[in-house]
Amino acid sequence: MITGLGPVSNIGIGAAAFESGLRGGHNGISAITSFDTAGFPRTMAGEVRAFEPEPILRRLDTAAWGRSSLFAAAAARLAVRDAGLRVDRVPPHRVGVAVGTTSGESKVTEEMGRRIVDHGFPALPGDLAEHLPAGRLAAAVSEELGVTGESVTLATACSASNYALGYAYDLVANGDADVMLTGGADSVCRWAHAGFVRLGAVADKACAPFDRDRSGMITAEGGAMLLLESADHARARGATPYAEVLGYGLNCDARHMVAPDAASIAECMRLAHRNAGVRPDDIDYVCAHGTGTAANDATEAAALEDAFDGRVPPVSSIKSMLGHTMGAASAFGVMAAALAIARGFLPPTINWSNPDPAMARLDPIPNHARPARVRVAQNNGFAFGGNNAIVLLGAVS
Repeated sequence: MITGLGPVSNIGIGAAAFESGLRGGHNGISAITSFDTAGFPRTMAGEVRAFEPEPILRRLDTAAWGRSSLFAAAAARLAVRDAGLRVDRVPPHRVGVAVGTTSGESKVTEEMGRRIVDHGFPALPGDLAEHLPAGRLAAAVSEELGVTGESVTLATACSASNYALGYAYDLVANGDADVMLTGGADSVCRWAHAGFVRLGAVADKACAPFDRDRSGMITAEGGAMLLLESADHARARGATPYAEVLGYGLNCDARHMVAPDAASIAECMRLAHRNAGVRPDDIDYVCAHGTGTAANDATEAAALEDAFDGRVPPVSSIKSMLGHTMGAASAFGVMAAALAIARGFLPPTINWSNPDPAMARLDPIPNHARPARVRVAQNNGFAFGGNNAIVLLGAVS
Protein backbone atom coordinates (compact mmCIF):
# COMPACT_ATOMS: atom_id res chain seq x y z
CA MET A 1 0.00 0.00 0.00
CA ILE A 2 1.16 3.56 -0.74
CA THR A 3 0.28 5.44 2.45
CA GLY A 4 2.49 8.53 2.24
CA LEU A 5 3.63 10.97 -0.45
CA GLY A 6 6.70 13.17 -0.14
CA PRO A 7 7.09 15.49 -3.11
CA VAL A 8 9.75 18.20 -3.21
CA SER A 9 8.87 19.76 -6.55
CA ASN A 10 8.72 23.05 -8.40
CA ILE A 11 4.90 22.96 -8.39
CA GLY A 12 4.58 22.24 -4.67
CA ILE A 13 6.43 20.86 -1.66
CA GLY A 14 4.38 18.38 0.36
CA ALA A 15 1.43 16.24 -0.71
CA ALA A 16 -1.28 18.91 -0.50
CA ALA A 17 0.71 21.53 -2.42
CA PHE A 18 1.74 19.01 -5.07
CA GLU A 19 -1.87 17.88 -5.56
CA SER A 20 -2.94 21.51 -5.90
CA GLY A 21 -0.23 22.07 -8.49
CA LEU A 22 -1.36 19.06 -10.52
CA ARG A 23 -5.02 20.02 -10.36
CA GLY A 24 -4.26 23.59 -11.34
CA GLY A 25 -1.90 22.69 -14.18
CA HIS A 26 0.81 24.84 -12.63
CA ASN A 27 3.96 25.57 -14.61
CA GLY A 28 7.18 25.04 -12.62
CA ILE A 29 9.54 26.13 -15.40
CA SER A 30 11.60 29.32 -15.16
CA ALA A 31 14.95 30.83 -16.17
CA ILE A 32 17.92 28.95 -14.73
CA THR A 33 19.52 30.55 -11.67
CA SER A 34 21.69 27.71 -10.34
CA PHE A 35 24.51 28.18 -12.87
CA ASP A 36 25.75 30.73 -15.39
CA THR A 37 23.87 30.14 -18.65
CA ALA A 38 26.03 32.44 -20.79
CA GLY A 39 26.48 30.82 -24.20
CA PHE A 40 23.61 28.35 -23.79
CA PRO A 41 20.90 28.47 -26.49
CA ARG A 42 18.39 26.96 -24.01
CA THR A 43 18.19 28.53 -20.55
CA MET A 44 14.98 27.28 -18.92
CA ALA A 45 14.70 24.55 -16.29
CA GLY A 46 12.46 23.24 -13.53
CA GLU A 47 14.43 24.31 -10.46
CA VAL A 48 12.95 23.90 -6.97
CA ARG A 49 13.75 27.40 -5.80
CA ALA A 50 11.60 27.18 -2.67
CA PHE A 51 13.53 24.21 -1.26
CA GLU A 52 14.86 24.84 2.25
CA PRO A 53 15.84 21.54 3.85
CA GLU A 54 16.38 22.78 7.40
CA PRO A 55 12.69 23.25 8.36
CA ILE A 56 11.86 19.75 7.08
CA LEU A 57 14.76 17.64 8.33
CA ARG A 58 15.23 16.58 11.95
CA ARG A 59 18.51 14.67 12.08
CA LEU A 60 20.80 15.47 9.15
CA ASP A 61 23.45 18.17 9.19
CA THR A 62 22.60 19.82 5.88
CA ALA A 63 26.19 21.03 5.39
CA ALA A 64 27.37 17.40 5.27
CA TRP A 65 25.19 16.32 2.34
CA GLY A 66 24.78 17.20 -1.33
CA ARG A 67 21.64 18.70 -2.84
CA SER A 68 20.29 15.44 -4.30
CA SER A 69 20.72 13.63 -0.98
CA LEU A 70 18.90 16.46 0.79
CA PHE A 71 16.09 16.24 -1.77
CA ALA A 72 15.74 12.51 -1.03
CA ALA A 73 15.90 12.87 2.75
CA ALA A 74 13.46 15.79 2.87
CA ALA A 75 11.04 13.99 0.55
CA ALA A 76 11.21 10.88 2.76
CA ARG A 77 10.53 12.93 5.91
CA LEU A 78 7.51 14.49 4.18
CA ALA A 79 6.24 11.05 3.12
CA VAL A 80 6.48 9.76 6.70
CA ARG A 81 4.57 12.79 7.98
CA ASP A 82 1.93 12.44 5.29
CA ALA A 83 1.47 8.77 6.21
CA GLY A 84 1.13 9.59 9.90
CA LEU A 85 3.76 6.96 10.67
CA ARG A 86 5.83 7.00 13.86
CA VAL A 87 9.01 5.52 12.43
CA ASP A 88 10.49 5.15 15.92
CA ARG A 89 7.73 2.63 16.70
CA VAL A 90 8.71 0.32 13.82
CA PRO A 91 11.74 -1.98 14.33
CA PRO A 92 14.47 -0.07 12.45
CA HIS A 93 15.71 -3.18 10.62
CA ARG A 94 12.20 -3.64 9.16
CA VAL A 95 12.30 -0.25 7.39
CA GLY A 96 14.27 -0.05 4.13
CA VAL A 97 15.12 2.55 1.51
CA ALA A 98 15.33 2.34 -2.30
CA VAL A 99 16.16 5.51 -4.23
CA GLY A 100 16.50 5.98 -7.98
CA THR A 101 18.73 8.55 -9.66
CA THR A 102 20.23 9.56 -12.98
CA SER A 103 23.23 11.66 -11.98
CA GLY A 104 23.51 11.14 -8.21
CA GLU A 105 25.23 14.12 -6.64
CA SER A 106 25.56 15.95 -9.94
CA LYS A 107 26.30 19.33 -8.41
CA VAL A 108 29.09 17.81 -6.29
CA THR A 109 30.53 16.22 -9.44
CA GLU A 110 30.45 19.60 -11.13
CA GLU A 111 32.06 21.44 -8.23
CA MET A 112 34.85 18.86 -7.97
CA GLY A 113 35.55 19.17 -11.70
CA ARG A 114 35.62 22.96 -11.50
CA ARG A 115 38.13 22.97 -8.63
CA ILE A 116 40.41 20.44 -10.31
CA VAL A 117 40.40 22.36 -13.61
CA ASP A 118 41.00 25.72 -11.92
CA HIS A 119 43.51 24.76 -9.23
CA GLY A 120 44.48 21.09 -9.59
CA PHE A 121 43.88 18.10 -7.35
CA PRO A 122 45.47 19.67 -4.24
CA ALA A 123 42.58 22.16 -4.18
CA LEU A 124 40.03 19.36 -3.74
CA PRO A 125 38.90 19.15 -0.10
CA GLY A 126 38.29 15.69 1.29
CA ASP A 127 34.88 16.53 2.71
CA LEU A 128 33.65 17.49 -0.78
CA ALA A 129 34.81 14.14 -2.18
CA GLU A 130 32.94 12.41 0.65
CA HIS A 131 29.69 13.93 -0.65
CA LEU A 132 30.10 12.38 -4.11
CA PRO A 133 28.99 8.70 -4.00
CA ALA A 134 25.49 8.22 -5.40
CA GLY A 135 24.80 5.68 -2.65
CA ARG A 136 24.55 8.60 -0.25
CA LEU A 137 21.06 9.38 -1.58
CA ALA A 138 19.67 6.28 0.10
CA ALA A 139 22.05 6.68 3.05
CA ALA A 140 20.70 10.17 3.69
CA VAL A 141 17.16 8.82 3.97
CA SER A 142 18.26 6.02 6.29
CA GLU A 143 20.16 8.44 8.54
CA GLU A 144 17.40 11.03 8.59
CA LEU A 145 14.83 8.43 9.65
CA GLY A 146 17.14 6.37 11.85
CA VAL A 147 16.37 3.11 10.05
CA THR A 148 18.69 0.17 9.39
CA GLY A 149 16.93 -1.96 6.77
CA GLU A 150 18.26 -2.45 3.26
CA SER A 151 19.42 0.86 1.78
CA VAL A 152 20.07 0.93 -1.96
CA THR A 153 20.45 3.51 -4.72
CA LEU A 154 19.55 2.42 -8.26
CA ALA A 155 20.98 4.36 -11.20
CA THR A 156 18.88 3.35 -14.20
CA ALA A 157 18.52 6.98 -15.25
CA CYS A 158 15.09 8.33 -16.12
CA SER A 159 13.19 5.15 -15.18
CA ALA A 160 15.17 4.68 -11.96
CA SER A 161 12.42 5.45 -9.46
CA ASN A 162 10.04 2.97 -11.13
CA TYR A 163 12.84 0.41 -10.74
CA ALA A 164 13.23 1.48 -7.10
CA LEU A 165 9.51 1.11 -6.44
CA GLY A 166 9.53 -2.38 -7.95
CA TYR A 167 12.51 -3.27 -5.75
CA ALA A 168 10.72 -1.92 -2.67
CA TYR A 169 7.51 -3.71 -3.61
CA ASP A 170 9.33 -7.04 -3.78
CA LEU A 171 10.92 -6.55 -0.34
CA VAL A 172 7.52 -5.81 1.23
CA ALA A 173 5.65 -8.52 -0.71
CA ASN A 174 8.27 -11.14 0.22
CA GLY A 175 8.15 -10.21 3.91
CA ASP A 176 11.69 -8.81 4.00
CA ALA A 177 10.47 -5.37 5.11
CA ASP A 178 7.35 -3.95 6.71
CA VAL A 179 7.92 -0.40 5.44
CA MET A 180 9.92 0.98 2.51
CA LEU A 181 10.74 4.55 1.57
CA THR A 182 11.13 4.59 -2.19
CA GLY A 183 11.39 7.12 -4.98
CA GLY A 184 14.07 9.24 -6.62
CA ALA A 185 16.10 12.44 -6.58
CA ASP A 186 18.25 14.52 -8.93
CA SER A 187 19.50 18.10 -9.22
CA VAL A 188 19.76 20.55 -12.10
CA CYS A 189 23.39 21.21 -13.00
CA ARG A 190 25.37 22.73 -15.84
CA TRP A 191 26.97 19.57 -17.26
CA ALA A 192 23.75 17.53 -17.43
CA HIS A 193 21.84 20.45 -18.96
CA ALA A 194 24.65 20.92 -21.50
CA GLY A 195 24.51 17.25 -22.45
CA PHE A 196 20.82 17.34 -23.26
CA VAL A 197 21.22 20.63 -25.13
CA ARG A 198 23.99 19.07 -27.24
CA LEU A 199 21.67 16.14 -28.00
CA GLY A 200 19.19 18.65 -29.42
CA ALA A 201 16.60 17.42 -26.95
CA VAL A 202 15.82 20.62 -25.01
CA ALA A 203 12.91 22.95 -25.74
CA ASP A 204 13.33 26.70 -25.85
CA LYS A 205 10.61 27.79 -23.41
CA ALA A 206 8.09 25.06 -22.66
CA CYS A 207 7.62 21.31 -22.74
CA ALA A 208 4.56 20.35 -24.82
CA PRO A 209 4.24 16.54 -24.83
CA PHE A 210 2.12 14.95 -27.57
CA ASP A 211 1.59 18.31 -29.29
CA ARG A 212 2.20 18.42 -33.03
CA ASP A 213 4.74 21.22 -32.57
CA ARG A 214 6.55 19.83 -29.53
CA SER A 215 10.22 20.77 -29.53
CA GLY A 216 11.81 18.95 -26.63
CA MET A 217 12.17 18.40 -22.91
CA ILE A 218 13.04 20.79 -20.09
CA THR A 219 15.64 19.70 -17.54
CA ALA A 220 14.42 19.76 -13.95
CA GLU A 221 15.11 18.57 -10.41
CA GLY A 222 13.47 17.46 -7.20
CA GLY A 223 12.93 14.67 -4.73
CA ALA A 224 9.96 12.30 -4.76
CA MET A 225 9.63 9.63 -2.08
CA LEU A 226 6.69 7.36 -1.30
CA LEU A 227 5.97 5.39 1.85
CA LEU A 228 5.16 1.81 0.96
CA GLU A 229 3.98 -0.67 3.57
CA SER A 230 2.35 -4.06 3.74
CA ALA A 231 -1.44 -4.17 3.86
CA ASP A 232 -1.33 -5.80 7.29
CA HIS A 233 1.00 -3.13 8.65
CA ALA A 234 -1.12 -0.32 7.22
CA ARG A 235 -4.37 -1.79 8.60
CA ALA A 236 -2.89 -2.45 12.04
CA ARG A 237 -2.09 1.23 12.51
CA GLY A 238 -5.28 2.52 10.85
CA ALA A 239 -3.57 4.09 7.84
CA THR A 240 -5.58 5.35 4.87
CA PRO A 241 -3.78 4.30 1.66
CA TYR A 242 -3.76 6.34 -1.51
CA ALA A 243 -3.48 3.23 -3.67
CA GLU A 244 -2.21 -0.31 -3.85
CA VAL A 245 0.81 -1.33 -5.91
CA LEU A 246 -0.52 -4.09 -8.15
CA GLY A 247 2.72 -4.99 -9.91
CA TYR A 248 5.35 -3.86 -12.35
CA GLY A 249 7.28 -4.82 -15.47
CA LEU A 250 10.91 -4.28 -16.46
CA ASN A 251 12.90 -4.93 -19.60
CA CYS A 252 15.98 -3.59 -21.35
CA ASP A 253 16.31 -3.76 -25.11
CA ALA A 254 19.71 -1.99 -25.31
CA ARG A 255 19.26 -1.55 -29.08
CA HIS A 256 20.37 2.08 -29.01
CA MET A 257 21.97 4.35 -26.44
CA VAL A 258 19.33 7.09 -26.66
CA ALA A 259 16.57 6.09 -29.12
CA PRO A 260 13.51 4.37 -27.55
CA ASP A 261 12.09 1.22 -29.13
CA ALA A 262 8.30 0.93 -29.47
CA ALA A 263 8.14 -2.86 -29.61
CA SER A 264 10.22 -3.24 -26.46
CA ILE A 265 8.18 -0.63 -24.61
CA ALA A 266 4.91 -2.31 -25.61
CA GLU A 267 6.27 -5.63 -24.38
CA CYS A 268 7.23 -4.01 -21.07
CA MET A 269 3.63 -2.82 -20.71
CA ARG A 270 2.37 -6.34 -21.34
CA LEU A 271 4.83 -7.70 -18.77
CA ALA A 272 3.52 -5.20 -16.23
CA HIS A 273 -0.11 -6.03 -17.00
CA ARG A 274 0.55 -9.74 -16.51
CA ASN A 275 2.50 -9.19 -13.32
CA ALA A 276 -0.27 -6.98 -11.92
CA GLY A 277 -3.05 -9.32 -13.02
CA VAL A 278 -4.87 -6.68 -15.05
CA ARG A 279 -6.12 -6.46 -18.62
CA PRO A 280 -5.53 -3.40 -20.80
CA ASP A 281 -9.22 -2.49 -20.67
CA ASP A 282 -9.04 -2.40 -16.83
CA ILE A 283 -6.73 0.62 -16.96
CA ASP A 284 -8.39 4.04 -16.62
CA TYR A 285 -5.38 6.35 -16.86
CA VAL A 286 -1.76 6.31 -18.03
CA CYS A 287 0.78 8.72 -16.56
CA ALA A 288 3.12 8.87 -19.53
CA HIS A 289 6.88 9.20 -19.64
CA GLY A 290 6.04 12.00 -22.08
CA THR A 291 9.27 13.98 -22.37
CA GLY A 292 8.05 16.25 -25.16
CA THR A 293 10.71 15.21 -27.67
CA ALA A 294 9.61 14.20 -31.15
CA ALA A 295 11.07 10.71 -30.89
CA ASN A 296 9.98 9.79 -27.36
CA ASP A 297 6.37 10.89 -27.69
CA ALA A 298 5.86 9.23 -31.08
CA THR A 299 7.45 6.00 -29.83
CA GLU A 300 5.47 5.98 -26.59
CA ALA A 301 2.22 6.64 -28.46
CA ALA A 302 2.94 3.77 -30.87
CA ALA A 303 3.73 1.44 -27.97
CA LEU A 304 0.49 2.39 -26.21
CA GLU A 305 -1.49 1.74 -29.39
CA ASP A 306 0.16 -1.68 -29.62
CA ALA A 307 -0.18 -2.72 -25.97
CA PHE A 308 -3.78 -1.47 -25.69
CA ASP A 309 -4.82 -2.78 -29.11
CA GLY A 310 -5.83 0.72 -30.22
CA ARG A 311 -8.07 1.42 -27.21
CA VAL A 312 -5.74 3.65 -25.22
CA PRO A 313 -7.14 5.22 -22.03
CA PRO A 314 -6.56 8.93 -21.28
CA VAL A 315 -2.84 9.72 -21.15
CA SER A 316 -1.09 12.76 -19.72
CA SER A 317 2.47 13.91 -19.07
CA ILE A 318 3.19 15.80 -15.87
CA LYS A 319 6.61 16.69 -17.32
CA SER A 320 4.72 19.46 -19.10
CA MET A 321 4.44 21.06 -15.63
CA LEU A 322 7.53 19.84 -13.78
CA GLY A 323 10.02 19.39 -16.58
CA HIS A 324 12.09 16.20 -16.66
CA THR A 325 13.23 15.49 -13.11
CA MET A 326 15.44 12.61 -14.27
CA GLY A 327 15.72 9.92 -11.58
CA ALA A 328 12.78 11.39 -9.68
CA ALA A 329 10.50 11.49 -12.74
CA SER A 330 8.88 8.08 -12.39
CA ALA A 331 8.24 8.60 -8.66
CA PHE A 332 6.49 11.89 -9.38
CA GLY A 333 4.45 9.96 -11.94
CA VAL A 334 3.52 7.33 -9.36
CA MET A 335 2.39 10.13 -7.04
CA ALA A 336 0.24 11.60 -9.81
CA ALA A 337 -1.28 8.18 -10.50
CA ALA A 338 -1.92 7.56 -6.80
CA LEU A 339 -3.61 10.94 -6.44
CA ALA A 340 -5.69 10.27 -9.56
CA ILE A 341 -6.99 7.11 -7.88
CA ALA A 342 -7.46 8.55 -4.39
CA ARG A 343 -8.84 11.97 -5.35
CA GLY A 344 -10.74 11.21 -8.56
CA PHE A 345 -9.08 13.44 -11.15
CA LEU A 346 -6.80 13.15 -14.18
CA PRO A 347 -3.75 15.47 -14.19
CA PRO A 348 -3.45 17.49 -17.41
CA THR A 349 -0.83 17.85 -20.11
CA ILE A 350 -0.29 21.61 -20.19
CA ASN A 351 1.14 23.62 -23.11
CA TRP A 352 -0.88 21.48 -25.53
CA SER A 353 -2.31 23.32 -28.55
CA ASN A 354 -2.33 21.20 -31.70
CA PRO A 355 -3.21 17.53 -32.19
CA ASP A 356 -0.55 15.43 -33.86
CA PRO A 357 -2.13 13.52 -36.78
CA ALA A 358 0.27 10.64 -36.06
CA MET A 359 -1.38 10.08 -32.67
CA ALA A 360 -4.90 11.23 -33.46
CA ARG A 361 -6.59 8.72 -31.13
CA LEU A 362 -4.51 9.72 -28.11
CA ASP A 363 -6.36 11.76 -25.46
CA PRO A 364 -3.64 13.84 -23.73
CA ILE A 365 -6.02 15.45 -21.18
CA PRO A 366 -5.13 18.85 -22.62
CA ASN A 367 -4.40 21.82 -20.34
CA HIS A 368 -7.00 21.22 -17.61
CA ALA A 369 -7.46 18.49 -15.01
CA ARG A 370 -10.52 16.32 -15.47
CA PRO A 371 -12.77 14.63 -12.88
CA ALA A 372 -12.70 10.86 -13.29
CA ARG A 373 -13.14 7.61 -11.42
CA VAL A 374 -9.80 5.85 -11.64
CA ARG A 375 -9.63 2.25 -10.46
CA VAL A 376 -6.35 1.25 -12.13
CA ALA A 377 -3.54 3.55 -13.29
CA GLN A 378 -0.33 2.87 -15.20
CA ASN A 379 2.89 4.83 -14.78
CA ASN A 380 5.46 4.70 -17.58
CA GLY A 381 9.20 5.18 -17.18
CA PHE A 382 11.82 4.86 -19.91
CA ALA A 383 15.55 5.59 -19.95
CA PHE A 384 18.59 5.75 -22.18
CA GLY A 385 19.96 2.33 -23.03
CA GLY A 386 16.44 0.92 -23.29
CA ASN A 387 15.81 0.63 -19.53
CA ASN A 388 12.00 0.43 -19.43
CA ALA A 389 9.94 0.21 -16.25
CA ILE A 390 6.14 0.23 -15.87
CA VAL A 391 4.23 0.33 -12.56
CA LEU A 392 0.52 -0.47 -12.05
CA LEU A 393 -1.52 0.96 -9.17
CA GLY A 394 -5.05 0.10 -8.10
CA ALA A 395 -7.75 1.52 -5.88
CA VAL A 396 -7.95 0.06 -2.37
CA SER A 397 -11.24 -1.74 -1.89
